Amino acid sequence: MDTVRITLPPTEDAVLNETTGHLEYPPGDVLYEGPGAVQGGIAQSEVSSIPNAGQPWAQETHSRYRLMTPLTAPIAPKDAIVTVVQVHNPQQADLIGRSWLCQDPGIAATTEVIRITALDQNQTAGSRLP
Repeated sequence: MDTVRITLPPTEDAVLNETTGHLEYPPGDVLYEGPGAVQGGIAQSEVSSIPNAGQPWAQETHSRYRLMTPLTAPIAPKDAIVTVVQVHNPQQADLIGRSWLCQDPGIAATTEVIRITALDQNQTAGSRLP
C-alpha cells in the first residue's frame, strides 16, 4: 500500500513567492498520514452530483477517484486535500505530489473493511505539491 496525506484546506491567504512569481498557499493542518491508496474512476465510484441550494446546476467533476484508508484513519471532511507522499511501486512514482479534493466525507457501509472517500483530481494551478 502507498502512503497518503490528508490535510485540511489552508485557512490563510496565498503569499507571493518572489522567486517563482506564483501565489502559494500555506499548508493546511495534517489530519492523517499513513497507509492508503488512490484508485482511478471505476463504475462503482461514479457518483451523481446533486446541486447545493442556490446553485443553478449540478457540479460536474472532471475525474473520479477513490481514496482507500484503514478504518482507523480519521474521516476526511469535504474539501480536504489528499496527496500521495510515497508509493510502493517505483513505476508509479509520478503519483507522488499529485493532489485530489475530497468530494464528501467517507462512504459508510455495513460491510466496511476499508474506508472509501470520493475524490476529484485537483485541477488548479500548483496542484502538484512537494
